[in-house]
Amino acid sequence: MSLPHAILTALLERPSSGLELTRRFDKSIGYFWSATHQQIYRELGKLEAEGHIRALPSQQPARGQRKSYEVLPAGRAELERWTAAAQDPKPLRDALLLRLRAAAVVGTAGLEGDLRRHLRLHQRQLEEYREIERRDFPPGKDAPQDRLHHLILRAGIDLETFWTQWLTHALEEFAGLPGGPGGGGEVTDGTASSDGARTTPSR
Repeated sequence: MSLPHAILTALLERPSSGLELTRRFDKSIGYFWSATHQQIYRELGKLEAEGHIRALPSQQPARGQRKSYEVLPAGRAELERWTAAAQDPKPLRDALLLRLRAAAVVGTAGLEGDLRRHLRLHQRQLEEYREIERRDFPPGKDAPQDRLHHLILRAGIDLETFWTQWLTHALEEFAGLPGGPGGGGEVTDGTASSDGARTTPSR
């Protein structure tokens, strides 16, 4: 149910066309809730049919002109209801952790290199978030909306910090496996062998 609510939020911030929404998802909302162009257009149609949004009247009707949408009172009420409703945290489902569990019984071949790749990706994302923080949230910018937006960004920074630290630790553990860096290929009696296996997280 979250994509329509993400769209309602974006349209309350600023009436937009489907294309404009796609660009805004790519640049901001997509950091924590991604959606394709097709998914956004499909949800716009549903929200309009439900009476939550409407297409703005065009100033100069023209063939192929993009429609812009705004939120109607029913849409705002639905967003208020959803925002206030209690929701349980979602259980962690991460393929990397499952792959590590599998590696304990089949060997670690291929994992270390992927761990290094994911470490680079998380480091890059962390630096991007920090640059956004430096650019968009200078000291003294503390209006309520700015503070909430900064709080969302801090979640991203803290999460990427966790992954860079955890991956660094994981690579240190791999270096200490029997057989040296990346040790552990085939498994015998539940123990990884030491033929230089490699590992990295996929997120």
